[in-house]
Amino acid sequence: METETKKPATLRQVADLAGVSAATASLVLNRKGEISEATRTRVFRAMHELNYVPRGERPRSEFQGNDSLNTIRFLKIARHGQTVNRDHNVFISDYIDGMSYEATRRDYTLQVVSHEDADVSEILTGLDGSEPRGIIALGTEFSDEDVRAFLDCGLPNVIIDTHRPFMPGNFVDMDNDQLVYRALDYLMQNGFRRIGMVGSYSSVMNFRLRHDAFQRGMAEHGLPVEQDNMLSVASTIEGAYADSLEQLASVDQLADAFLCANDIIAFGFIRALRERGLSVPADVSVIGIDNLPTSAFFDPPLTSLDVPKRKIGAMAVRILDDLIAGSEAEPPVKVLVAGDLVLRDSVRTLDSES
Repeated sequence: METETKKPATLRQVADLAGVSAATASLVLNRKGEISEATRTRVFRAMHELNYVPRGERPRSEFQGNDSLNTIRFLKIARHGQTVNRDHNVFISDYIDGMSYEATRRDYTLQVVSHEDADVSEILTGLDGSEPRGIIALGTEFSDEDVRAFLDCGLPNVIIDTHRPFMPGNFVDMDNDQLVYRALDYLMQNGFRRIGMVGSYSSVMNFRLRHDAFQRGMAEHGLPVEQDNMLSVASTIEGAYADSLEQLASVDQLADAFLCANDIIAFGFIRALRERGLSVPADVSVIGIDNLPTSAFFDPPLTSLDVPKRKIGAMAVRILDDLIAGSEAEPPVKVLVAGDLVLRDSVRTLDSES
């Protein structure tokens, strides 16, 4: 007579028995957070009752063939590939590192699936039968229709690297306003008053949010926005270079400093400046956004706004875990994570003038 092998208890089952969230059970297990003694006692009693063994302490054989038991899936989706491409693979890998760390802490298996030039509705239809507990989607290149498709997909989901202020979804993104304001503050501290921006016409919400933040930030600092110094270029290095070269030809008086919508655009823009005989930072100062590893080795090393990518990935898993564990519908959550400026040599400073 065959006997069915009993599956090991999960942290979620412990949480359910203890009457707490999976996040709280994880904090108790890892002896973190300000958890009351009564709650800790309930969680430990539930662990004992279910014979729960933390995932890292179980024999590997227990998990073979059970990878879908407690799986969450990260969907890396390139809709047009202008920003989700090999130039940003390191950036996306940091998101995945943050997700993987947090998923392991919360007793999940993280699956990563890539889709290129695929219809979002077809991707979601393809989830039928695979049974992930929830999904996290890279929304960098999402249209509003793509976002709506995820909101209606019927699975707990979180979208990262974009957000929609007026849509009732769960989003984790960098705080574009804070990043742009940080750059403007630094430029003003170093005496710059004529500041331009190199944005992008690529269909990426974060580019639009950064453009709007620049307009508001300049107004708040009492600085005029000169339309001649508001460039809009492609979001690839070659495209940004070609578009910048063309648009710079029609600028009568160039701004003293430019904020670029991301590092890739900054690389192309600096190349165009050089072709026009201008030096960075002696003639024009440049700041990027993303702090890609290449920025540290560029010539000159690029001052850039660092986006806390691992934290964004981890935060997405925390929110998804709460959605999965919740017995009732949760209100939408929109999290914006602040970043900081990494100073290098592409900005002329007051010290360098003395």
